[in-house]
Amino acid sequence: MRRRKIYVETSVISYLTARPSKNVIEAGHQESTFLFWDRRGKFDLVASELVVTECSLGDAVAASKRLDALLAIPLLEINAHSVEIAKGLVASGIVPIKASEDALHISIATVHFVDYLLTWNCRHIANPEIQARIAEHFRPLGLFLPFICTPDELLGDDDD
Repeated sequence: MRRRKIYVETSVISYLTARPSKNVIEAGHQESTFLFWDRRGKFDLVASELVVTECSLGDAVAASKRLDALLAIPLLEINAHSVEIAKGLVASGIVPIKASEDALHISIATVHFVDYLLTWNCRHIANPEIQARIAEHFRPLGLFLPFICTPDELLGDDDD
């Protein structure tokens, strides 16, 4: 069986490298992210220059930790096709203009045929309503929407 290719979106790297949270939900996200990261060798991880750019923003020390986590991850190209698809997602109103980078993450993963897009962004990316609309938008274009999930969902049973 071939290894699945996973596009690691910025929020996953952020949870991986953030200081431990006192917020119960965020702490749970961090724990799931750590568990996924420990098992990442079962998958082929990829990211993009967009992830690198987003990880480089903010506090310099935190940005350095995020960028270090990306060092061994191959980067997918942001090509004209992915930009065009992202613009279409925004123009159609599926993804709001304020979340155009989220549309670009989705389109990069799509044009590079990744199996999973891993994210903690449940507002504009890992949102079933939005995913259904994106899949419907992609269908006439002959595009395949990767399975979009959180590290929690990807972990599955601890017995595997």
